[in-house]
Amino acid sequence: MSNNNSDSIWYALYTKSRAEKKVSEDLNKKGIRNYLPLRKELRKWSDRKKWVETPAISSYIFINISPEQYNWVFEINGVVAYVAHNGKAVTIPDNQIKAMQQTIDNKIAFDVESNAITKGKEITISSGPLIGVKGIVKKVKGNRKLYIDISNIGYSLVIDMEDVEVE
Repeated sequence: MSNNNSDSIWYALYTKSRAEKKVSEDLNKKGIRNYLPLRKELRKWSDRKKWVETPAISSYIFINISPEQYNWVFEINGVVAYVAHNGKAVTIPDNQIKAMQQTIDNKIAFDVESNAITKGKEITISSGPLIGVKGIVKKVKGNRKLYIDISNIGYSLVIDMEDVEVE
């Protein structure tokens, strides 16, 4: 059951610790569209080093579902709960999921002049692979890092900036 309906909404789910990849596999088997942002890390053991993919945000996975699919996720082993505020599952805007996907999946690096961006300012990226992505600047660190708020889950996407224009 694929989910490409216009009434589908992105939500964040809490998972059991270290269950994110298995939850993603099981959601895929049920036809529930999901996004698990991964990053590569060099892990060291006493006898070797190896690059492994780990979740960018521990114990979180994002799902895109219709209202009818809301309770289906609880059939998946490892799902703990929806990320909620005041007892209601929070929704994640499409553009914020797209920003995460384009940044994390494509390992995109950007640069902007820090004087053009200030904390609290809503920006739209107007060039490069992230063109059209909107976000509210939570923090600017030097002229290389931009923190974009991922609404309602208490995390910010940190982007290294290079050759990008913002409005």
